[in-house]
Amino acid sequence: MLKAKPVKLAPSILTADFGHLADEIRAAEEGGADYIHLDIMDGTFVPNITFGPLVVEAVRQVTKLPLDVHLMIHDPERYVADFAKAGANNLTVQVEACLHLHSTVQKINELGCSASVALNPATSIETLREILPFIDMVLVMSVNPGFGGQKFIETSTSKLRRMRKLLDEFNPTCDLEVDGGISTHNIDDVVRCGANVIVLGSSVFNKQATVAENLAALRRAAES
Repeated sequence: MLKAKPVKLAPSILTADFGHLADEIRAAEEGGADYIHLDIMDGTFVPNITFGPLVVEAVRQVTKLPLDVHLMIHDPERYVADFAKAGANNLTVQVEACLHLHSTVQKINELGCSASVALNPATSIETLREILPFIDMVLVMSVNPGFGGQKFIETSTSKLRRMRKLLDEFNPTCDLEVDGGISTHNIDDVVRCGANVIVLGSSVFNKQATVAENLAALRRAAES
C-alpha cells in the first residue's frame, strides 16, 4: 500500500483583501502555508474576471512560497509563457479548455514549471487517463469555478477517491489537489479520499480569526 502524501495547504488570494494583498500573503507564509494559489479567470471560460501576469509577478516579489497558478481561461497555451515568466512554479490548465492537452503540458514543462490539469465538477476523470503519466498534479474542482465562497459539492469526495485510484495505477507520485468549499468541517474527508494539496479561500482569509489561526485549525483538522 502506498504511503499517504503529506498534506499541503494552498491559500487562494481570490478571497484575500486586495487592498492589503502583500500583508495577507506574508501572513499566510508566516502561518505555515505551503503554496500560494492564484486563480486566473478570463470572463469567458468562467463567469468572472480576476487578474493576469502582472499580479502574479507582484505576488512573486513578496513571498518565497511556490506559486500555484490555475488558468481558468480559454486557449491557455497562448499565455503559459507569460505566467511562467511572471514567476509561476506550477501551472494548471483545464482539460475542457485545451484542444491539444499533451502539447500544452509539454510546453509548460519546457518553461521550467510543473504541469497540472484541472477538472470541472461535471467532467469525468476518464478524460485524463491518457495524460496522467505526463503531469505532476490533478486538480479536482469541488465547486463550479468562477467565484469564491461556494458550497462544497458533496459528490466530490467520491470523485476524489476514484481519481486517487486512477493516479495510483498510472502515476503514483502525482499530487491530487482539491479546490472549492473546503473548511475545518470537511478537510479531513477530502484528505481521507486521497487529496493531499488543499486549496483554501474564505476559510483562511476572513474576519473571524487571523490567517495564522485559521491555517493552524485547518492543518489540525486535516491531520487528525
